[in-house]
Amino acid sequence: MIKHLLSGADLDAATATEILDTAAEMATVAGREIKKLPALRGRTVVNLFYEDSTRTRISFEAAAKRLSADVINFSAKGSSVTKGESLKDTALTLQAMGADAVVVRHPASGAPHRLANWVDGSVVNAGDGTHEHPTQALLDAYTMRARLGRLAGLSVAVVGDVLHSRVARSNVLLLSTLGAKVTLVGPPTLIPVDIAGALAPGIDVSYDLDAVLPNVDAVMMLRVQRERMRDSYFPSAREYARRYGLDGPRMRRLPEHAIVMHPGPMNRGMEITPEVADSPRSTIVEQVTNGVSVRMAVLYLLLGGNNR
Repeated sequence: MIKHLLSGADLDAATATEILDTAAEMATVAGREIKKLPALRGRTVVNLFYEDSTRTRISFEAAAKRLSADVINFSAKGSSVTKGESLKDTALTLQAMGADAVVVRHPASGAPHRLANWVDGSVVNAGDGTHEHPTQALLDAYTMRARLGRLAGLSVAVVGDVLHSRVARSNVLLLSTLGAKVTLVGPPTLIPVDIAGALAPGIDVSYDLDAVLPNVDAVMMLRVQRERMRDSYFPSAREYARRYGLDGPRMRRLPEHAIVMHPGPMNRGMEITPEVADSPRSTIVEQVTNGVSVRMAVLYLLLGGNNR
């Protein structure tokens, strides 16, 4: 097993499958009266979040606590970071406190890779800038496999703001490794020109959502990250929704078995309508539930799995 999880590219097919299989075992814990395992008792996991987060931070905290690890939650707001403390000095402080794993979210792409050079423990990338978010890709893959029974051979459309999406990059890398066929869909302004070839071979790009929908097994809608946009990438929210939003009529163009995904949080009415988000095809709530099991598996394999 790898020491750090920094990128979807860190995972080969065997390692990714081991994580997904372990997550399936961890999911059984949620059905117990006492939802805890002693696997990481005595270990310390630090959640180091320099950006606001609800789902990811709580998911990692729940995962670590269910494995009986001690959890320290660090938020940049209200810390010495606001006084000018550098990431390296924060890392050395965590190292001195004996952190066995650091889960980091940072606005600078590449920050987790730097952190991995400064601490002895494992580093898990919980989202760095517009770069990657590998555990989100793992939970998405887990959800697809649970709903559709397989990953190899699936056709997956990743739709929307690819330019600013770390979720899209990690999903392209992981799904390609696991044998799925990925198509990136969105307006030309939100799909980097060279992204398909740069990330993985065999990635398709389309600017026509309606043409892609009848041929996919899963459609993953991405949040339009307006907080990262300094320019006008499309005329208006209404125009974006008309061309690239998933509504009821578009959902009905999907094959009967196809599922609808979204990493959250959603802009309801823009990239996805309430009718679609709340439909039986939607896996959005399942993705949140599965996230805890997948992150339990990641922490277990990084901190405990090598000592089995």
